[in-house]
Amino acid sequence: MTHPPLVAAMSRPEFYPHRPETVEVVQTHISTIFIAGDVVYKVKKAVNFGFLDFTTLEKRRHYCDEELRLNRRLAPRAYLEVVAITAGPSGEPALGGPGPVIEYAVRMRRLPQERMLKKLLQEGQARPEMLEAVARRVALFHAEAETGGEIDRIGGIETIRRNHEENFDQTEPFIGRTIPPEQYRFIRAYAMGFLERERSLFDRRVAQHRIRDCHGDLHLEHILIADDILIFDCIEFNDRFRYEDVAAEVAFLAMDLDFNGYADEAVHFVAAYIRCTGDDEIRTLLHFYKCYYAYVRGKVVGFRLDDDAIAAPEREEAARTAARYFDLAYTCAARLERPALILVAGLMGTGKSVLARNLAPRLGAETLRMDVLRKERLALKPTDRHPEDFGQGIYADDVSRETYAEALRRAEDLLAAGGSVIIDASYKREDERRRAEALARRYGAAFHILECRCPEAVIRRRLDVRGADADEPSDGRWDIFEAQRANFDPMSGWASGVHIAVDTGTTPEAMTAEALRGIRQGH
Repeated sequence: MTHPPLVAAMSRPEFYPHRPETVEVVQTHISTIFIAGDVVYKVKKAVNFGFLDFTTLEKRRHYCDEELRLNRRLAPRAYLEVVAITAGPSGEPALGGPGPVIEYAVRMRRLPQERMLKKLLQEGQARPEMLEAVARRVALFHAEAETGGEIDRIGGIETIRRNHEENFDQTEPFIGRTIPPEQYRFIRAYAMGFLERERSLFDRRVAQHRIRDCHGDLHLEHILIADDILIFDCIEFNDRFRYEDVAAEVAFLAMDLDFNGYADEAVHFVAAYIRCTGDDEIRTLLHFYKCYYAYVRGKVVGFRLDDDAIAAPEREEAARTAARYFDLAYTCAARLERPALILVAGLMGTGKSVLARNLAPRLGAETLRMDVLRKERLALKPTDRHPEDFGQGIYADDVSRETYAEALRRAEDLLAAGGSVIIDASYKREDERRRAEALARRYGAAFHILECRCPEAVIRRRLDVRGADADEPSDGRWDIFEAQRANFDPMSGWASGVHIAVDTGTTPEAMTAEALRGIRQGH
């Protein structure tokens, strides 16, 4: 703050003409907010983050005026005025006094917290029609929002690229603190690759006037549902964060719904918006923009770690929240633009199940585990032990063929419904791999074989541990591994983007990142 005594003064009820009983102070990375009874005052901090600059009184006044003007588009009755804070005769801050102006604040009505969309969702009161109403309100706002000229220029692909590059530059200090190095590298490569691959789509969106003067910060805590729908606290400090594709705005709210555990509601909101607008291209852009906004939120929350005005427990919580946002951005970057059938294949003990288990939530895929399916078909419990010799008993060739056929039948049902599928199985036979490829081709799905490879010393240790685990469905052991290795058809003749060798002798995080990179490059 420009004047250190200001926070202390505005924290006291007697500072305000209406004399509230209490004053609650909320710190963000760019503002200090004073909740004084039924009135709220927001004072901007004298900070410069590159993407915003509030370092002079004149700039803070300008952006207070902008906040008032822009937010009255969607919340006219909430935003009242910009007020001056002055210095009294002895230098003490006063609200609207005759002395010299030392600061400005935006004065707002306090909105009922129990009617916020986030609160309604948490209490199970957010009915589907509420999300549809939000979608209609946002669609109408977008239809009426300004477009063309400077908005189109600023909202084009070069600004989108600049925004991403700025994000990655500004989060470098947080690598290893709130974002793991593997996630940082993967997200960066994905975003830049998508921009190059879809350049014509971004250009077409500008030509179609899909770039509008939007809200720019559309998340659950900024939406109130009462007699009407109020959407508040938009971006006022940088036009390039507000002049954006309407798809980005839709993706922001969808991302926030996902982050808070409302994935079904996110799908419902997006579908309702597309019905209102007929803008089907949003589906292609959705994961890209969800990734972008999850990353932005991770960055912004992460700034709190270095703000001395924020208490240590709050900074620790900010670190955890930022890490969750970055993890969601990683998941969005991993999501494919079309369904996929993925075989996680290889010799026993190579870590197929660990890799499949880690990949499934990133890709939004269902997993079919052959060890479980085999015993399920034979009315056996997954944990029942059947230590037969190689190729005998429940592992005989005819049983295996029928089990693999059943896996493809189940995969077909999932692909037909538009989903992605991971099959966790050895896939030692080339003809079984080709049958899976033909199924994927029939449904227009991507197809990948992830061949798990790791040192045999690691495999031996894993098989020993597995044999002692009573909850492990696999019956693998070292002598069977040796027989399987001698009986495994080589994986040859596959395109590099289809056959992806994965080093599964590393950590689960590293092998997952390697697999995702291979899938993304070959998709």
